[in-house]
Order: sequence, then C-alpha cells, then structure tokens
Amino acid sequence: MPHISSNVVQIEAVQTVTPYLVTQPRQIWKVSVKDPIGSSIFKASLNIILFCNKEEGSGWHVAGWIKESLGRALKDEPLLSGRLRRGQNGHSDLEIVSDDSGVRLVEAKIDTTMQHFLALEDVKKAESRLVFWKDIDELNPQFSPLFYLQVTNFQCGGYSIGISCSILFADVLITDNFLQKWAKIHRDIVSRNNEAKVPVFYLPNLKPVHENLNGEFSSTTREKITQTVVYKISNTYEMVNLKENLALFCLEEAEKKFRIAKTSPEFGFLVKESPKVIKDRSWKKCEIGKFENDEVVILKTSDLNECMGMEEVYLREGSKPATVSYWISSGDDGVHAIVGPSYDKLGDSGDLNIIITMPIES
Repeated sequence: MPHISSNVVQIEAVQTVTPYLVTQPRQIWKVSVKDPIGSSIFKASLNIILFCNKEEGSGWHVAGWIKESLGRALKDEPLLSGRLRRGQNGHSDLEIVSDDSGVRLVEAKIDTTMQHFLALEDVKKAESRLVFWKDIDELNPQFSPLFYLQVTNFQCGGYSIGISCSILFADVLITDNFLQKWAKIHRDIVSRNNEAKVPVFYLPNLKPVHENLNGEFSSTTREKITQTVVYKISNTYEMVNLKENLALFCLEEAEKKFRIAKTSPEFGFLVKESPKVIKDRSWKKCEIGKFENDEVVILKTSDLNECMGMEEVYLREGSKPATVSYWISSGDDGVHAIVGPSYDKLGDSGDLNIIITMPIES
C-alpha cells in the first residue's frame, strides 16, 4: 500500500463564520470542572470527515456556500460559535457564552487523489490532516474557537469536509442532529442559487495564486486511535441521580463489546446535568457502585455514524458522501464517558444517551 508524504495539505484560507443574526439574548452554559487546568476538556474533540466525489462545482464552491449556510444554521445553535470563558471577571467557574465570535472555516488542498488517499496504509494517521482542531487555551479560553470546519480539495476534483468541535458539544452534534439541519439549509441555498455559477466567497477569485498559510496556522488534531459506542438507556425515576453508575455499567458493556483485555481503573466523566449545565469529573471504578444487569434497560446500541445519521448529511441533492470517518480524541487518550439526557422543549429529560470512548488496543 502507498504511504503519504509529509506536508501535502496546504491551507489556502481561514475565514470566520458568525451566526446570520445577532444572538439575543445571550445563551450561557455553565461548565463545572473540578480541576480546570488538568481537565482533558481543553483538548478533547469530536472529529468527522465526509469524503465527497467530484460533482458540479468543486470543494472551493462548497466552501463558498458554507460561509452562508453555516451562518444560518448557527442562528439556532449560537453556542457553537461562542467561546469558553471564566465567569465573574475571570475568577469564577467556566462557562460557554454565545458571544457570536464565530466558527473557523479552513480551505485547503492536497496533492493526491481521493482514491489514492483512502488506499493509504496509514490512512487513519493521515486523516487527521483533513480535520483542523486547535486545543483550547487553558489560561485564556475566551480566544479559542470551539468549532472548526475544513474543506480540502483533492487533485481528482473530489473533496472532504472535516468537522471538529469541542467535546462539550458532542451531545449537540450526536443527538440533536445539528449537522443534518445545517446540511438541509445548505442544500436549500444551493438549489435557490443554481443560476449563480460561483458563490460570493469563492476562494480562487479572492486570493493570490500559490500563496498558502501553512506557516501561520497549525493544527493539534490527534490521530484516530479511539473507538466509540453509544448506548440509549431508559432513564427511570430510580436512576435519575445515578448517572455515574450508569456510565460505569455502559463502560463495562463497551469493554466486552470491544474485547478489551486490560481495562482502565478510571475514566473521564462528562455529564449534561441540565440543558444549561455541564459537569466534568474523573472517576475511579472502585468508587462507584454497580447495577445488576436486570436493573438497566438498554434501548439501543449504535455507533457515531448511526446516531448522527451521517447518510443524511449531504450538501447537494442526490450526492451523498462516498464514505465517512469519525472519532473522538482527547489529550490523555484515556477512557471517557459522556452522558446526555434527551430534553424536550420544556426542559424535561427523557432517555439517556451514554457515549463511551476508549483507546483501540494494539
């Protein structure tokens, strides 16, 4: 199999996409972290790559339309374009505020074809170059974007769409179907503007030839070395305050599923306690009580692709992705559990979605 050479992805432009309308009133999520500096939430991200075959237009066209479509989608999820900050003049707990700072849109090109790229022996390692992520600054988080999108053009005319967001938003992308909603907005905009040959933000018309930004922007995207499974759990009245126990139960189920021989004695735990409060902790297994098998009702077991409905995330009618790649990465490459209840419009919680991520054993 072929190997990929270094420095083949060239960053051509970086733009900022803000919500279509000013967010009023501002939304705020409280983030409770026992050890803010030592927490892995500053480095953990959800990464997705959509590989798209050559079609009418190109990745440059797609990125141009994304500038508009993503801005409209962010109007309904403004926290994605917000920032993580410390409350009360920097001396209180962390919080995410929808300050409309925007998400980053990266446009790039790679000197190979998509077919050649997907056939690489070390494709899992190479895929990290198609997703741009920059770890959140631990001391000054208010300057760090929480959501990135990279459109990479292949020599064959195909392109990839790399999506990365802070692990704090994993539940929004996985269970709230944000990507599907955005893709529908994008398709509607493109169909309404089918007479326009190029979008307003069409990069080849806006920048000098042979000028790239590789020396000015660097990514910290981590390689695909984890595996993830999602459990949908019936949230009965007796279990509503026992999310740590449920997370441990699902973690041990995942260890069986992936046939993990050497289990981890502790795990990172991220729980959405309410629609506006997220808690991050680290737990030792020995500190948590266990449920018996017949006490927990697993409604559904699935992978990230199935949960997010990636087959419905396509930006042109009749042109679905050729293939999809996805993974959750973290700074410590340990075991992580994310618990997110399903909330209705009144804020009442329903079934639990428990996302378990652990390293792939050699």
